[in-house]
Amino acid sequence: MSAAAATGAPVATRSPARPGDLTGTRILLAFALRRDRVRLPVWILALGAGTLATADKYTTLYADPEARASLVGTMGSTAGLAMTGPGHYLDDYTFGAMLGHQMLGFLAVLVGLMNVLVITRHTRDEEETGRAELLRSTAVGRHAQLAAALWLALIADLALAVLLAVGLGAMGLAPGGVEGPLLYGLAHAAVGLAFAGVAAVTAQVTAHTRGATGTALAVVGLAYLLRAAGDAGGSDAVSWLSPIGWVQRTYPYVDDRWWPLLLCGAFAALCAGAGFVLSTRRDVGAGLRASRPGRAEASRALLGPLGFELRLHRSVFAGFAAGLLVMGAMYGSILGQAEEMLGDIDQIQEALRRTGGSDVAESFASMVMVVLVVVASVYVAMAALRPRAEENAGRAEALLATGLTRARWAGGHLVVALAGGTALLLVGGLGFGVLGALSSGDGGLVLSLTGAALAYAPALWVTAGVAAVLFGWLPTAAQAAWVVPVYAFVTGYLGQLLRFPDWTNDLSPFGHVPRLPADSMDWTPMAVLTLVAAALVLSGLKGLDRRDLLTK
Repeated sequence: MSAAAATGAPVATRSPARPGDLTGTRILLAFALRRDRVRLPVWILALGAGTLATADKYTTLYADPEARASLVGTMGSTAGLAMTGPGHYLDDYTFGAMLGHQMLGFLAVLVGLMNVLVITRHTRDEEETGRAELLRSTAVGRHAQLAAALWLALIADLALAVLLAVGLGAMGLAPGGVEGPLLYGLAHAAVGLAFAGVAAVTAQVTAHTRGATGTALAVVGLAYLLRAAGDAGGSDAVSWLSPIGWVQRTYPYVDDRWWPLLLCGAFAALCAGAGFVLSTRRDVGAGLRASRPGRAEASRALLGPLGFELRLHRSVFAGFAAGLLVMGAMYGSILGQAEEMLGDIDQIQEALRRTGGSDVAESFASMVMVVLVVVASVYVAMAALRPRAEENAGRAEALLATGLTRARWAGGHLVVALAGGTALLLVGGLGFGVLGALSSGDGGLVLSLTGAALAYAPALWVTAGVAAVLFGWLPTAAQAAWVVPVYAFVTGYLGQLLRFPDWTNDLSPFGHVPRLPADSMDWTPMAVLTLVAAALVLSGLKGLDRRDLLTK
């Protein structure tokens, strides 16, 4: 008994202090940097190195003024402007202007993807897995997690900006000193923060990480489409509706306008502020959009693992299917102009000759088909890695406590990945073929381009097999499966334009698929890839049976 209590003196008590809304932000930021100590440097170095390598290739491929002049004519077409950016870059097509025109819009999409994933990973994913509730039970403010995520995105964007500015400044792509490369780098940071703000809002809307990510990425895709429609149609008003259009109109290496970056900053601040306000309108772990009540009784399909897993994947699959249909249609719509667009560019002609084909349209189709295939492989990697997310969240443990075996549980997700990826190839190839036939007047392209897309199915299955092996044997390294689609894009598409050695493409499963319709069909690599995929899947399931399951 204390002396105060013994003497009857009043005991002083303190009411627990209520932490400020941003309390703990610095600690959470340090923790987030620790968690992403590998992920973010890989993103930044990949984006930076890809940009610098492309800029270096420009100085080699278009060293001749005549080559740049012919490129101006090509890129000034409607299709060329839709795929690149505003035509003002073409007025003085230096190497720097070429980089800003052709790469800034494309890199803005990838930077947007990086920022969306950063925000949702450190906000909505934390709530979905229950970690946010645990942290909020301590002296952590209600806005600390979102604030830390936004600070993390800012740090990553500025690191990329510095890397680009220093690297491009050393290359001297155009006269004018450091202003051009510095503006080019900061344009990426600005558009990244704009899409980070979008993700801060979508993370409040839905209770699921995939929904928040998918909605934010849909905004990124819409921004790109608005930019493309405005530039192709000569309507600046439409392009000004897009953050990608804003940063492209900074015109680095041409006019060096700085003020459009203020639009990105204001938009990012507005969206981030909205995210903070909306987070106070919901409970932790919940979303502003209430989940629809389900049926009183589950359908027979949901009583089995495969039907249940189809239900889990359906929204992501639908989003990818819509995106691939639009992408295929966009590429198909310019297929009839391929000869006019590319016929006078010797460097592009050489890349097309390496691809094969009897005419420019066939060669061009086989090249851009790789882009559609890589997007489909992204879905395959996501679907094949879904069991890892279920295991980390503790939901797999409850399922496997029943009579469900590990092979049936993980195998169902793999079946969805394999079948869904093949269906996406069909959708993308069909959109490519139908619009290609309409633009070129060749009805045979519908079947030939659809078949060309489906020819990549065994390579997609290998992608799923790699994910299965990593999940089964090395679950902590499962995210390394993303190397397969990224490497396929770098070597299969950019490698053709930038003249990478042939052996680099041979290291990818996609490099062994015949480049239809330019190439003739060869069934031997298709059979080998199918067998490799089957062996990888079986090995992954065997490894899952032999290892311990992560439990909560």
